[in-house]
Amino acid sequence: MPEPTRGESAPTRSIGRVLLSRAYGPMFVGNLVSNSGTWFQNIAQVLLVYRLTGSTFLVGVVNFAQFAPILVLATTAGRTADRVDRRRLLIWMQACAAVISGLLALLTQLDAIPTALVITFAFATGVTTAFTTPTLQAFLPSLVPRAELHSVVALTSVTYNLARALGPVLGVVVVARYGIAWAFLVNSLSFLALVAALLVVRERDTSATTDTDAGPPVVVGLRFIAGNVFLFLPIAVVALVSLAADPVNTLTPGFSTEILGRPDTYAGFLVGAFGVGAVAAAFIVTRWHPSPRVLAVTLTTQAAGMFGFALSSTEWVSLGALVVSGFGFLASVTAATSLLHLVIDDAYRGRVMAYWSLSFHGVRPIGSLIDGALAAAAGLRVAGTALAVPALLGAGAALVVARRSRAPADTAPADTVPPA
Repeated sequence: MPEPTRGESAPTRSIGRVLLSRAYGPMFVGNLVSNSGTWFQNIAQVLLVYRLTGSTFLVGVVNFAQFAPILVLATTAGRTADRVDRRRLLIWMQACAAVISGLLALLTQLDAIPTALVITFAFATGVTTAFTTPTLQAFLPSLVPRAELHSVVALTSVTYNLARALGPVLGVVVVARYGIAWAFLVNSLSFLALVAALLVVRERDTSATTDTDAGPPVVVGLRFIAGNVFLFLPIAVVALVSLAADPVNTLTPGFSTEILGRPDTYAGFLVGAFGVGAVAAAFIVTRWHPSPRVLAVTLTTQAAGMFGFALSSTEWVSLGALVVSGFGFLASVTAATSLLHLVIDDAYRGRVMAYWSLSFHGVRPIGSLIDGALAAAAGLRVAGTALAVPALLGAGAALVVARRSRAPADTAPADTVPPA
């Protein structure tokens, strides 16, 4: 694998030019619309379960169901992404997700949707996510030159987090005015935007996007990553920031009603504040050279914001703390993902990004169950504080790596990465 240099890792075109380019612009728009629709569904299904049961624990269960398939299917999805046409696989997954959300909208409108069925649909959606995430992460680098990769990673993160800012707020407006079923329907239609983008963009080089070699077993891939600090650190960081961000998804309905004295739909504004901080970070992090030292700072920022949210008692403090935490979250994910992309070969990118997907999404069902159980047993504040600790642990690990070695841009190994 070619060894990245500092010059290669810094974007040669501004983030604005990359955003407006034919090569990536349509994917930004399609991804943003699709992700915004996903947040319509996320907030709607959480509110639906909370209204049906009044249980924070069952809110955690539905979040668990949505992300549990990634725990089982991530490596299979990654291997599939390296063996088939990535564009075609993505289109099929969007079509399946649209059908699932459409059925959920219909059954909700007919008032024929018990809690168990909501959880079942969440699981089915999770299956499509399990295949979409590593495939999309492997597909995007083929659209732009290597020097623009950091900007693409940041902009792709923006689509998730701008959607996190806009989706929940717009979602609760739709729920309040038209009902939960309409939020599910909006999500179903939003997948068409990403399909349209996939049909418009063109890959720069498709010669290395497929791989017929079965590769070594999953255990060998895990051992390889664990033995390479430049692979292990970014993947571990992504897992830790995802775990530390779970209170934003699981605890906000309870925080809204029990602590802030607002209706449960106020959760949309809390989630949106987190997204605002993340979007703000996107326009700053591309100016930073990704390194373990940068990760230590961004992880500490995320943890500080989450501690502030967990201990707050007023709306403005809660919103401000979540903006800070969202900034740290996006900055950490962008830096870690950029470091990872710089040291992997395209022929194995799908499989490596499957581990990224496992870290980003796969820990969320575990975090949701822990979060919900802690909130039920010890209270919302204890749960929120406890889930902020992983980000601090990641900051400490990043500092250790920073002191023991130079940045990956200087010392990245030139071996081909062969995880299963």
